[in-house]
Amino acid sequence: MKNANIMNEDALKATIRSIPDYPQKGILFRDITTLLKDKDAYCALIDAIADKLRPLNIDIVIGPEARGFVIGSAVAYAIGAGFVLARKPGKLPCDVISVDYGLEYGSDCLEIHKDAIRPGMRVAIVDDLLATGGTAAAVVKLVQDMGAEVVAAAFAIELEELNGKSMLGTAEVLSVMKY
Repeated sequence: MKNANIMNEDALKATIRSIPDYPQKGILFRDITTLLKDKDAYCALIDAIADKLRPLNIDIVIGPEARGFVIGSAVAYAIGAGFVLARKPGKLPCDVISVDYGLEYGSDCLEIHKDAIRPGMRVAIVDDLLATGGTAAAVVKLVQDMGAEVVAAAFAIELEELNGKSMLGTAEVLSVMKY
């Protein structure tokens, strides 16, 4: 289904629920679950990200837990790439490489299997939101530590005022919606 041209950025934004003071006071949470349940919006989002990534010859899409799984795996399928999970500690069954990182409201850790990415692979990070860039920067570090290149980082939403893209080095930052 090719819906990217049917729904523009404003139409996609209209499907996003904004929740003030979640998960803590002062944060305006952009909830994509309302977009995901709308079949036209979900297809349009996946098509829009896939259209941006397709020319970059991506080998692997990596999706950070958990909304990155929902968007990243669909994008990987759409562009004919493999998909790798970036999980919270203790969730993967084999040997892992891990990195600790900061969030806009705390800290966390991500892990991927040591055999998930080979040196020289062209990798795209796909997630729901780019805020301060902590999660995506952690994934960049994991990928680089494995000898691969993060070619692009693609997001459903970018919160421009937080300048998270400054944390992503040379990776091309692609966003479908900007706030």
